[in-house]
Amino acid sequence: MDIGDIISDSIKYPSSNWGKVLILGVIMIASILIVPIFIVYGYVFRIIKATLAGLDELPEFDEIGEMFVDGLKLFVVAIVYAIPVWILSWILSAALGSGITMSYTTSLDPTMMWGLFLGNIVVAILAVIIGLIEIMAIANMAYYDGDMGAAFRFSEILDYISRIGWGKYIATYIAIAIVAFIGFLIGMLTMFILIGIILLPLIIAPYIAMFSSRAIALLFIDGVAEE
Repeated sequence: MDIGDIISDSIKYPSSNWGKVLILGVIMIASILIVPIFIVYGYVFRIIKATLAGLDELPEFDEIGEMFVDGLKLFVVAIVYAIPVWILSWILSAALGSGITMSYTTSLDPTMMWGLFLGNIVVAILAVIIGLIEIMAIANMAYYDGDMGAAFRFSEILDYISRIGWGKYIATYIAIAIVAFIGFLIGMLTMFILIGIILLPLIIAPYIAMFSSRAIALLFIDGVAEE
């Protein structure tokens, strides 16, 4: 599928059952209690699995225990992938932060400020690269029916991305981000009236989660299809 087809299909996907969009929205709101957030993650993961299985309908909200476990797995994978970014951030903060503190005892050192600026750019770039790999890692875990080990088969994951094409992959990623941003922007702009307070958590947030999951799965299928 080309990028337009992936985005078009994914935009229409949640509208196949607005009732399920509302259910996911209610669970998202309940996530302030922490535990329900893993069910949200689990449902997102279920969408990816269903899409990879060739299903075009939103999955059911059944087998809650299984969804919770899948959501917990997804959360753990996300934490592991975030570790390199945290480590680099800590190292830069420790090295540059102390230098900046020392510079204030005399005069502000422009070199140190540039170092902080460039350090933040490096962290941001690393976060984006790892994020791109993580997305395919989660899809690969879904492809192997929830096997967490599949999320860390880096050569296999990178091979899928290569088959998709880094250009197409990044372009699709940007397109997904733009659609998601527009959705949240609409929600934020309508927060000034009562309808916005209802739309953002109940409709827009779950819609974007469903849309993004579907798009990721369709993109992953392109990589698998090239085998």
